[in-house]
Amino acid sequence: MKFSQLSAMLLVLCGLANAFTYERLNKNDTLLLIVDMQEGLFSIARDYDHAVYRNAMYAHAALGKAFDLPVVMTSSSQSGPNGPLPDEFLEWYPNAPLIQRQGEVDAWDNPQFREAVIAANKSQILLAGITTDVCTTFLALSLREAGYTVFANHEASGTASVDIRENANERMRAAGVHVLSYFAILCELMRDWRNVPGAQQLFPVLDQYYPAYGMVARAHRAAVNNGTVLSGEDILA
Repeated sequence: MKFSQLSAMLLVLCGLANAFTYERLNKNDTLLLIVDMQEGLFSIARDYDHAVYRNAMYAHAALGKAFDLPVVMTSSSQSGPNGPLPDEFLEWYPNAPLIQRQGEVDAWDNPQFREAVIAANKSQILLAGITTDVCTTFLALSLREAGYTVFANHEASGTASVDIRENANERMRAAGVHVLSYFAILCELMRDWRNVPGAQQLFPVLDQYYPAYGMVARAHRAAVNNGTVLSGEDILA
């Protein structure tokens, strides 16, 4: 009897130890960070095809517009070879803080950047940058240490090789950083296609930045407007 009670207690304790809470992105509690996505640094991102990676950078930056997220941007020594952030980002967020770091590798070491993040008063941080292993990872780890829940858009961070990227992502995961794809981020922020923003607002965004799903919508539209059920299709179970 005592053995049975002990076993039951151990099972309960194991269950508690393995309890998992799914913390999803909340558009009302998320700050978007655009970190060192500079024109001069772009060529370092060699772990993705350059056309694919450019699209991923812009998709990440555009999440602020799609979900009305507060945005903080930062650059590193942009008057030197690193260059500026793309003009489009600055045009999209003319009132967002742009912290031009002059030496700090980890953006969190810059007092102005820290103040801008703290002033946003959000508990969830969504970020990406160049390079994955330095600018993204160092900042993600510092933010975790500071008590934030951190989500890293792995498609929008670039570095010199796939091996470096995978090791950096493993390091972030080990520290409790959520490493997500662009589509996963968008869907967590949206939650429900009937929400606002939802299908009406986000299908054009997906068509631009995630064309595989944009084509799903286009194909469905074509089928509804002009589709004809072919002989044989009508008997499919």
